[in-house]
Amino acid sequence: MIGHSAAIVGGSAREVAVIGLAKSGVAAARLLRRDGLTVYASDGGQSATANANADSLRAIGVDAHTGGHDLSRIARAAFVVASPGVPPTAAPLVAARDAGVPVVGEMEVALRAMPALQYIATTGTNGKTTVTAIIGHLLRALGRDAVDAGNIGTPLAEFALHEPQPQWAALECSSFQLHDTPHIAPTVGVVTNLSPDHLDRYATLGDYYTDKARLFANATPSSRWVLNGDDPQVMSLWARLSHVGDLPGTTFTFRSGAPADAWYEPATATLHALGAPLLQRAELGLVGDHNVANALTAALAVMTSHQDHATTHARRVIADALRTFQALPHRLEPVPSDDGKRWLNDSKATNVSSTLVALLGMTQPFVLLLGGRHKGEPYTALAAPFAAFGKSIIAYGEAATEIVSDLGGLVTVERVDGSFDDVVVRARELTNVGDAVLLSPACSSYDMFRNYEERGAAFRALARGVCP
Repeated sequence: MIGHSAAIVGGSAREVAVIGLAKSGVAAARLLRRDGLTVYASDGGQSATANANADSLRAIGVDAHTGGHDLSRIARAAFVVASPGVPPTAAPLVAARDAGVPVVGEMEVALRAMPALQYIATTGTNGKTTVTAIIGHLLRALGRDAVDAGNIGTPLAEFALHEPQPQWAALECSSFQLHDTPHIAPTVGVVTNLSPDHLDRYATLGDYYTDKARLFANATPSSRWVLNGDDPQVMSLWARLSHVGDLPGTTFTFRSGAPADAWYEPATATLHALGAPLLQRAELGLVGDHNVANALTAALAVMTSHQDHATTHARRVIADALRTFQALPHRLEPVPSDDGKRWLNDSKATNVSSTLVALLGMTQPFVLLLGGRHKGEPYTALAAPFAAFGKSIIAYGEAATEIVSDLGGLVTVERVDGSFDDVVVRARELTNVGDAVLLSPACSSYDMFRNYEERGAAFRALARGVCP
């Protein structure tokens, strides 16, 4: 029996090609096989992980290969499932498009297999992982069978394989995922903020914002949208879509310092939602003004997702759940050490705007570790906020040349061309007791690490004086 996945191509039972054998590709391939489809899966690399994943897929009947792609076979596929990390210019995707083969993402396949799922989908440049995690936390506190999925770490297709399937999902959507999820139709769609990012993959900033706008592609009068009323780019995008009549549904905004559907009142240090106080700032155990906005965003999204989530009782449950939410790893995460210094792991800061948020929250002398793989943005915007408390920037990795060029004439910058261990050793030398070392790289991790988590784990170990 051909399952929901075949609906992408009208029920065709021809072979499906899956490109990329990381988590999302493996989950998609497993789901497609469960639905009775013949699957060819390939990965251009031959890492130990990719080879192990290929072995596991072959055990369930997937024809899985590493070290290259059979382009002619891909061109004959019924459709192609592309992992988010595979750029549109990659040879297998070009071969598919040239042959007129539909290209979709793992999330599209999963959503087709979960027709009853209610989900709150969050996108934006920064904050979307934290907002997604808080949304899932609040939904579960309200008694919902809810999972956190998507770009936050676990592919939605993994949950589509569960029996029974979850009823709700907090879904984090990157621009890459939105590009290949044409039928996304969230119960509530959230946009945290918009700023330049991924300019190493997008030809223009407009192309990046266009992919973000795909969140609204299937809006209906029952759709609900939660937007950052303080972000000009978000509101400009909303205004353009609304002006041409392409954004039906109900729109809610969150703001800081000005009344909105959810807002923070600085004079009384109170978080408000839907016309009433929710909790005091001191009760929220998250550091930084940006996390006040994240909490407001998540609360508003959950409260507008179902009528039962805005009752007096539900408001109390949501407030209590916000009080218990803990900061996520690699997001301004304090690392305990015994050297009298404050070590902050902000490895998730993979773009300039995210690092800017971290710098604005610093209140003691610090050294900033800035570097990795350059993503196309200038670093000059970091100079002024760094100068308030910063002692030195250590530029490292593939982006070191651009960082020195952009910031060397504005603030103190030192280039370290060795290993990541060397970078941390130098940071330790440049700081005194009472100072801080901030890893907030404004770059991707792929020059030295497989992902930002691995980079953050290495920083954690080195901060503690442990060889990673």
